[in-house]
Amino acid sequence: MDRVRRWLTPVVVVAALVGVFLLVKDQGAEAARAFARADAAPLLAASVLANIAGLVLAVHAWRVLIPGDHPIRGLLAAKIYFLGQLSKYVPGRVWGVLTHIAHGRAAGVPGARMTSAYVLSLALTLLTGAAVGLAAAPAALPGHWYWLCPPALVFLAGVVRPAIITRPVTWLTRLARRPVDPPPDTAVRRAVLLALASWTASGLHLWFLLLAIGAPPWSGLGAAVGGFALATVVSSLAVIVPDGWGVRELTLTAALATVLPGGLAAAAALASRLVCVLAELGSSAVVLAWSRLRGAGDVPSAEHPTKPPHRPDTPHRPGPHAGPPPRPEYADIPHAHPYRLTLPIGENARVHP
Repeated sequence: MDRVRRWLTPVVVVAALVGVFLLVKDQGAEAARAFARADAAPLLAASVLANIAGLVLAVHAWRVLIPGDHPIRGLLAAKIYFLGQLSKYVPGRVWGVLTHIAHGRAAGVPGARMTSAYVLSLALTLLTGAAVGLAAAPAALPGHWYWLCPPALVFLAGVVRPAIITRPVTWLTRLARRPVDPPPDTAVRRAVLLALASWTASGLHLWFLLLAIGAPPWSGLGAAVGGFALATVVSSLAVIVPDGWGVRELTLTAALATVLPGGLAAAAALASRLVCVLAELGSSAVVLAWSRLRGAGDVPSAEHPTKPPHRPDTPHRPGPHAGPPPRPEYADIPHAHPYRLTLPIGENARVHP
């Protein structure tokens, strides 16, 4: 299986990129001139910021799914999430969950909790992405909007009763002998709403690119937000391709071709890839550098508590003005608190129940 994957991955990537190149070669120069205009600079900057905003919302959507009270929040949560994001450039999903487990344990969170949050976050991301992808349907199927009602109603039912979403996931994980613990319903609802906001913000980055090319504003909005979510979900299912390279571009080109000529649609898909890579790598670099400066990754775990610095006792000097008698020796007593508990040794020692 590994040998087949090693041969199949470059074949799929190269074939998809060749297809995108053939689409973009006729109108690629026109798209480049549109992006190079001075009035397109604010739109390009807004595109990068919108994608970063989507990543920030995605961090919160994942964090609320970690069950129980835990120290993973703020900068530490961003560090773990972005390290997991960087692993998606490697084929397969195993590297992301291993990254989350390792850093979660370093923060004192059991690996089972981190695995549950990762698996449920992945399922909710795919589900909410498919729901947001319905926004591209009106442009692709004009006059047939009523086809959106059944899936939209199923999604709303899952928001009202989160068990509709979590039970299939927990059932599949039990079959795989890797059971996960579903979080409370309120946490699932918050994660769903945050994931929807994340998809919307991320899709706006593509809308700004379409505006820079000259696409119709309102019809381009649905095609951008819905098309980006749909293409990302489809490429996520192509696990043999790192980060869906080529697969996402072809899917996105097909969605954008409803509002743009094929060549410009392919150019917008390639520009979207560049913006996403720039936002992800730039955000990861900032978070990791900031974490290193502030020491956010050095959170003491319950297994290795931090100890206060040792202060040697002042030696006793006998004499007529020696002062108080010497302090007794002290011994370390194991305790769950991260700081040491000390008790005197000798005839003055007492043990209290």
